[in-house]
Amino acid sequence: MAQERVEFPIAGTVISVNVKAGDEVKEGDVLCLLESMKMENPILVPVNGKVTEINLSSGQTVQAGDLVAVIEF
Repeated sequence: MAQERVEFPIAGTVISVNVKAGDEVKEGDVLCLLESMKMENPILVPVNGKVTEINLSSGQTVQAGDLVAVIEF
């Protein structure tokens, strides 16, 4: 199976994590919410598949390009 690496497009603080490893997800589902510049930004699933790796927790500070999750499709 192919894998899609999802990365943060901007820096910020993770507000909530909506999935865990092993979850089945659909394109457009919200992986997590990121606060950046006082705005909440949803990080969306780009493909239908299964989350094989998730590398974040609430309250974590992240940079643009940091890995959010790996999705197998």
